[in-house]
Amino acid sequence: MTQTPENNGAAAGAIDPANPPTFVVMAQYLKDLSFESPHAPNSFQSTTAPKIDVNVDVQGRTLGRDQYEVELSVQAKAARDAEAVFIVETSYAGVFEIKNLPRDQLEVAMLVECPRLLFPFMRQIVSDATRNGNFPPLMLEPIDFMGIYLRNREQGQAGEGGAA
Repeated sequence: MTQTPENNGAAAGAIDPANPPTFVVMAQYLKDLSFESPHAPNSFQSTTAPKIDVNVDVQGRTLGRDQYEVELSVQAKAARDAEAVFIVETSYAGVFEIKNLPRDQLEVAMLVECPRLLFPFMRQIVSDATRNGNFPPLMLEPIDFMGIYLRNREQGQAGEGGAA
């Protein structure tokens, strides 16, 4: 869920040519990283490939005027016969300065463009964590943040329409 201010310096849908939108990455940082291999070294002895489940979440919040934090979280769990082989959980975030962007476009910037910029760094962190745990590097597939945003928006509208 993203918190957006009432007015981001521009009317909804209108871009002022005298003050074009700006998008600046102010900082990027690792907020949390956890790696577990609860059954090591026994988990290294099997030749059967584990089943891997990956969950991704994006959260955004306002820090101040025109500054926003966007946090990309990943949880990946590898299991073999219902026994955890490894679990990696991580959160990577960035602070973005977004100015003169119409309010109706701010949510798209925060939930699509910001995580798109953070994702390669998150992917590397997950890959390094699994490799350092003596497993093959887990290379996350590219994520279509726009597709996810549009699906979530449609589901939200369908839920609102059903409740009305």
